[in-house]
Amino acid sequence: MSADPVVDRLTATVADAVSTNGSTPWEPNEEPPGTRRLRLTPASRIKPRPVFWLWDLRVALGTLGLLAGREGIGKSSIAIAIAAQITRGQLPGVYFGEPRAVIIAATEDSWAHTIVPRLMAAGADLDRIYRVDVTVTHGFDSALMLPSDLSALERSVAEVDAALILLDPLLSRLDSSLDSHKDAEVRIALEPLVALADRSAAAVLGLIHVNKSGGQDPLDIVMGSRAFAAVARSVLFAMKGPDWEEDGVYLLGQPKNNLGRSDLPTLTYRIEGAHVADTDEGAIWTSRLDWIGESELSIREALVAAGESSDARTATTDAAAWLKDYLTEVGGSAESAAVKKRGIEAGHADRTLKRAAQQLHLVMFRTGFPSASYWRLPAGGGA
Repeated sequence: MSADPVVDRLTATVADAVSTNGSTPWEPNEEPPGTRRLRLTPASRIKPRPVFWLWDLRVALGTLGLLAGREGIGKSSIAIAIAAQITRGQLPGVYFGEPRAVIIAATEDSWAHTIVPRLMAAGADLDRIYRVDVTVTHGFDSALMLPSDLSALERSVAEVDAALILLDPLLSRLDSSLDSHKDAEVRIALEPLVALADRSAAAVLGLIHVNKSGGQDPLDIVMGSRAFAAVARSVLFAMKGPDWEEDGVYLLGQPKNNLGRSDLPTLTYRIEGAHVADTDEGAIWTSRLDWIGESELSIREALVAAGESSDARTATTDAAAWLKDYLTEVGGSAESAAVKKRGIEAGHADRTLKRAAQQLHLVMFRTGFPSASYWRLPAGGGA
């Protein structure tokens, strides 16, 4: 025995690998099975590659993305709308004009009653949409499970030349033995999925709920481990619009976009009813997503607005009324610094004035030399 316990443990480990007759299970000049060695590659030998966007500047090919939001906010309808455009070659991006297939693993909604009618309402080419199930050796069907079914999924992507894999919801696709609240275990499932996306050049979009506790950082309230948002290269976030928006208006923003711009405009949409078919069993009605336009709010600003107390909302409303009157009196526009100075003198905080400007949908621009920032009432005088 040596004086060093670490040496003793290593010696015992080697001794365990030696058989009782004194021989080793490998040839003397060979490395033992499972030996790990480092391989160094100079960066000069790695060819840089451009990013190819499935959905222009929002969802990149070869990556994992998340679509997060509360229940009932229309996440599945957004995913269906994106998938439908892919199958028709109408999604702005690298496959615009080139219809491609989409693979969907969805278990929360019925395909016959919900998913297929929604696809019809969105105008999808149903021959390019594939439901994925797993058939076990003895004949019964099961749902797709990660990471167990990754190899089979990769073969299926190549078979139909799919551009997108939709996992709805993502958490239901993870092996039940994995703890979705532990970073290390979430990465066990997600990192091989990221590798699959990279090899197949398909995009993977996982739908995920958010915590009910709320918060003002969309990445912090994604359900489960923080590893979900960390591993994903992009995160789309859907939510109800602030109180001053029209009823039924929802927002889709992008709080994370590692491969592209972080200042993309927040999109607005509605969910409307749609009649898609009449069958011998009766009429088929479903929901359909309609894109409206863009919002001046980032998704983080919208979350802050949604979390305001009633007192803060009242202060914003009061500031908006003052701001509209002031800009009207000065001809519709004024330098922002002067507006804030007069607003503070009138008893409105700087942050409240900014929220009021958003509520009024003010046009913000720079002009002059040296340039100065101005606030202007929109056409029609504001909200």
